[in-house]
Amino acid sequence: MSTQDDTGKAAPVNTTKAAATAETAVPGAAFDPRLLIREEGLKGYLTEFKRKVKGGELGSLPVVIGLIVIWGIFQGENSSFLTAGNLSSILYYVAGTGLISVGLVFVLLLGEIDLSVASVSGLCSAVFGVLAVNHGMNAWLATILALLTGAAIGALHGWFFAKIGVPAFVVTLAGNLAWNGLMIKVLGQSGSINLSAKGLFSFLGIGNSAFFMGADIAGGYLLAVLATAAMLISSLLERRRRVQAGVPARPFSEILLRTGLLAVAVFLTAWVLNQSTGVPNSLVLFGVVLIVCDFVLRRTPFGRKIFAVGGNIEASRRAGISVPAIRISVFAISGFFAALGGLVLAAEQGAASTSAGSGNALMLAIAAPVIGGTSLFGGRGRIWSALLGMLVIESITMGLNLLNMQSSVQFMITGGVLLAAVVIDSVSRRTQKASGRA
Repeated sequence: MSTQDDTGKAAPVNTTKAAATAETAVPGAAFDPRLLIREEGLKGYLTEFKRKVKGGELGSLPVVIGLIVIWGIFQGENSSFLTAGNLSSILYYVAGTGLISVGLVFVLLLGEIDLSVASVSGLCSAVFGVLAVNHGMNAWLATILALLTGAAIGALHGWFFAKIGVPAFVVTLAGNLAWNGLMIKVLGQSGSINLSAKGLFSFLGIGNSAFFMGADIAGGYLLAVLATAAMLISSLLERRRRVQAGVPARPFSEILLRTGLLAVAVFLTAWVLNQSTGVPNSLVLFGVVLIVCDFVLRRTPFGRKIFAVGGNIEASRRAGISVPAIRISVFAISGFFAALGGLVLAAEQGAASTSAGSGNALMLAIAAPVIGGTSLFGGRGRIWSALLGMLVIESITMGLNLLNMQSSVQFMITGGVLLAAVVIDSVSRRTQKASGRA
């Protein structure tokens, strides 16, 4: 930053001092955190971290701490919990419901809810089964049609909500019943269609790993290399853009530190999974979806419009944002990912059946992003909350299975975790309002 002195020349300004002055000039006054520059190294990070926590900006901190506690408790009760085989199972079963949760993150950012995703996922897997198995259609074409079916259903829900004014809760609840009935009709009297062990569903099966590398162990490490390289390149490109624009940018030391931490995480994950079945293709698909959707939400005008509508509808209208278009598109995205998640779940089970989308599938899909840190009140959250929430849910499920606990206990504990997440979210919002940052 710079200002003009008496001669008209630019004079440098210490932005760290300016930001600190802005914060202390009026006690309790809010300031723009983007004015902070991290010239103090680790001390600057700690200062910024304390400021965010005091202001109620907890982010993913509670769920990360919760996940560590959960893993510690179950490992203490059963030493098999953190073995490669059990961790592989947790990560494999995260993908199906997690993909459904990705679509729900978009809806929750609007401050709305979609109660139809479980039925839509089951219907779309049934559509795939009828087209690919009963009618012999090419598996990839049947997949595309199934995904388009989910997107069309979601857009229909969004149209009733955005154009007619029917509450999203009512529209999607009606959809949950209607699409479940249509799924039963599509599957016919047998109620189930066994899916071929070849092609798409063999690709997504638990015995196939590392994407294009098949069961080769090197595939997992290759994916880790690609992920690390992508992180480094994107960070460097972002830094160059910010420097050219004359705005504060991350120093090289921070970029290298972040890339190093990511490298440790992905290579450790690949190593653990390679001790068992390798990196499942469904997990790779889930990871790619998370990266793409995170980019869409944080780096594109469309993503910023979603946050704007979720934060303040009237302000969004006055800013020229087409609120109905955003709502319809978001529900279409939710339907698309419900369909994709349904196909992955069908691949896990090896069949499209009337049991798809039943039981607690809907509740777990909704609980995951909320537990992961996405606000139920709209306007706040990240796409990675779908992954974090599913890790918590699957960790509890696998841990209690190792301890031979009944499913009733699993439901009660998961419900308690969900309530705790909502309480933390509510307290966080209240703290932000009190500090003038909401």
